[in-house]
Amino acid sequence: MDPESPERPDRVAQIQQEWRRERPELDASPMSVIGRIHRLGAHLTEEILTVYRRHGLGEGEFDVLAALRRAGAPFERAPGELADHTMVTTGAMSKRIDRLEERGLVSRRVSAVDGRARVVALTEAGREVIDRAVTEHLANERRLLDVLSPEDIAALEDVLARWSRAVENG
Repeated sequence: MDPESPERPDRVAQIQQEWRRERPELDASPMSVIGRIHRLGAHLTEEILTVYRRHGLGEGEFDVLAALRRAGAPFERAPGELADHTMVTTGAMSKRIDRLEERGLVSRRVSAVDGRARVVALTEAGREVIDRAVTEHLANERRLLDVLSPEDIAALEDVLARWSRAVENG
């Protein structure tokens, strides 16, 4: 049977039907969007983490290396700036940096711009790891989106961007 067939409801539609039967006074319609995004998010996260693991990285480590790589040469940022770019506390960032430094993927050093400041820099080994990982990561994301048409992707991107701005701006 075609998975997009209207005769075959997905798990969220089944859950909604059950709630309508058991609690008809409740509006289960938000599950149409929120439930599907939640379930899809969990699936996508696992697909993405699988790629990171192949490169010996966790999600947080990937984020740090990617933020450093996106900084451009000399591939360094202040620890607080890294925390802002990855939306974690400075304490959590310090732990991530420690783990990456132990593996030789980043180093802490004095800033070339301000001799009083310390920065975290991507090592050559770190650059090689993140370049391989991000190449596979983006190919994986493309594979995950390939089930949608270009028009669906564009529409979804627009809706999600507007919704994200609304949520993030309170």
